[in-house]
Amino acid sequence: MVTEAITVRPTIDSRVAALAEERLDWRFKAVPAAAHGSTVAEYLASRPTLDGLGTPLLTLDAAGLHRNLTTMAAWCTAAGVDLAPHGKTTMAPALWQLQLAAGCRGVTLATLPQLRVGRAFGLRSIHLAGALLDPAGLAWLAAELDGDPGFSFACWVDGERSVALMDAALRTAGAQRPVDVCVELGAPGGRTGCRDLGEALAVARAVHRAPTLRLTGTSGYEGALADDAAADSLAAVERYLRDLAELHRRLTAEGLLDGAEEVLVTAGGSGYFDTVAEVLGPLAREDGRTRVVLRSGAYLVHDDGFYRGLSPLSRGAGDRPFRSAMHGWARVVSRPEPGLALLDGGKRDFPYDKGLPVPQLVHGRGPLSGGRITALNDQHAFLRDAAVEVGDLVRLGLSHPCTAFDKWSLIPVLDSADAERPRVVDLVRTFF
Repeated sequence: MVTEAITVRPTIDSRVAALAEERLDWRFKAVPAAAHGSTVAEYLASRPTLDGLGTPLLTLDAAGLHRNLTTMAAWCTAAGVDLAPHGKTTMAPALWQLQLAAGCRGVTLATLPQLRVGRAFGLRSIHLAGALLDPAGLAWLAAELDGDPGFSFACWVDGERSVALMDAALRTAGAQRPVDVCVELGAPGGRTGCRDLGEALAVARAVHRAPTLRLTGTSGYEGALADDAAADSLAAVERYLRDLAELHRRLTAEGLLDGAEEVLVTAGGSGYFDTVAEVLGPLAREDGRTRVVLRSGAYLVHDDGFYRGLSPLSRGAGDRPFRSAMHGWARVVSRPEPGLALLDGGKRDFPYDKGLPVPQLVHGRGPLSGGRITALNDQHAFLRDAAVEVGDLVRLGLSHPCTAFDKWSLIPVLDSADAERPRVVDLVRTFF
């Protein structure tokens, strides 16, 4: 239906529901050949189990997802902060839908292609954690904003030249609605972002002068400054966040945020969101227009490696820790020499940039005592010093969900990976 050139988009709920009618075939490596030709809904109605799936395999755990979802929602409510989780972690609209239903204010994305996926699934509130500078992308964005008054969007900017490029492209595109932008504050040795408060203020003033842009707040990513929970790392994160709070106060004092409908102060990946809430949270109480927004993305899936050691809810910030909701499964296909077994899953199947997979159990036999993965090839894992035999199905703990999901276009969800005979209760579609 079109009224005055305004397109009424289907909601994310209806778009996700439509995925149940997708037909299964050879495109989805997690799906057994016996399911080819069936729709997702028909396959799930057959009550499939883990035993019917092949290897290598990545699965999600329904109980873990629910625990992490509700734990984070309760934590944010208690801390007085909003959450716009980073959707690039999963690129799975069905999981975004769960997060939105649990109270998230919107979804964060990182690139223009991801933004197009979000809009294709009807997302109404998107925070782009980065700059958008290419003219074609800005023209597309202008059309999306002008055609849908209910679409809320904000992105980042960290230089005066970037401001000029955005303004020129939006003028050329004939944009009618201003694009909301946050000035990004970085730090020496970090990633993007203005390197000091003076530079950030200059960029904010440039945004304020650009008629196609509207300054809506401040942004940054503290996770670029540290990757562990050591005392000096936590101190560096806190110093940076205090600078971000000071930038917000200076922009407010200068009146540069007066045109914003709502003022945003956004930081907070999955590693230090407790410090973000502690340092930035008071800003929301100082000004009724200001919202402190976390962008944590990995919390929903968590892991058995990097985030298990880094997440605040593993470090004591809450009394209900997250639980890993993803596992790898691979079969022993060779015992070529004493103490060495080769599994049929490797770099093409499992994440390895933040730690190698960890063997946890042999399906049908129980926990695996000893054993370690020492290397991954493209399609094989080297398992050493483990009591396994050719044909055994090994469950693997994984590290870093951000580089797990991109390897799978359809991911089975088990009722419980700890069950004696796990049942497949859903299939999650990804769009990378």
